[in-house]
Amino acid sequence: MSINQEDRAMSEKKPKRPSKFQRFLNRMKEKKDRPVEAEGKMRKSQKQKQKQERKMGKRPRLRIFPIWLRIIVVLLFCAIALVAGLMIGYGVIGDGTPVDVLKKETWQHIIDIVTKTE
Repeated sequence: MSINQEDRAMSEKKPKRPSKFQRFLNRMKEKKDRPVEAEGKMRKSQKQKQKQERKMGKRPRLRIFPIWLRIIVVLLFCAIALVAGLMIGYGVIGDGTPVDVLKKETWQHIIDIVTKTE
């Protein structure tokens, strides 16, 4: 048996799944043939079959990066962005040195200026 014959034999053994359109046509034919009172029961059973088909086709989602870790990382990035913004604003735009923004004395001085009472 050659390789092509083996491939043909393998493809012939595999049952082909009907296309979505073909499945739609089959459902329409079934709907036409059944009585109206049985339609409610049929819908429930069809929905159950569809759910089972969806479950069979889906793999359970595995989260490599858990949600609680995502929240911590986002908060960490926010804190880094805040410090970087303060350093750029105070050191580059303002006249101070960027490292001074991390000192407590600088913030005390800023608070004194803002809350200055005369």
